[in-house]
Amino acid sequence: MVFEVTIQIRVSDFKKGQSWYQTLLKRKPDFTPHKGFAEWEVIPGCWLQVAEGIPSEGSGPIRFGVSNLEQERDRLFKELSLEKFEIFEREGVPAKWGTFKDPWGNQLGFFEYSDENKKQEKICNGHQTSC
Repeated sequence: MVFEVTIQIRVSDFKKGQSWYQTLLKRKPDFTPHKGFAEWEVIPGCWLQVAEGIPSEGSGPIRFGVSNLEQERDRLFKELSLEKFEIFEREGVPAKWGTFKDPWGNQLGFFEYSDENKKQEKICNGHQTSC
């Protein structure tokens, strides 16, 4: 039985990488057990590990669910100097999404549920306990 998930991505400059991901996730890591390694519990039981090393080509994207995709895209444009990435929607798909890369080529992205009730349900079951 699987009960937790860890996802690891590598960056060639750890100090810059940790700072970049702190800005992306809006907080410092939850766990830094040794030099060149940091972990964030993104949602309960799901950990994002950033490790110093050679980035893997062609992996990803890792997409994070957000409550407002356009707002997050604009924030990254300002805070991380990302180019504004395209937002996609497709009939029959209950979410819109966008993909971008970190400075080391790791593919990341955001998605937002189209249905407001579904979005609120997911948010309430995540880190926020009062809805």
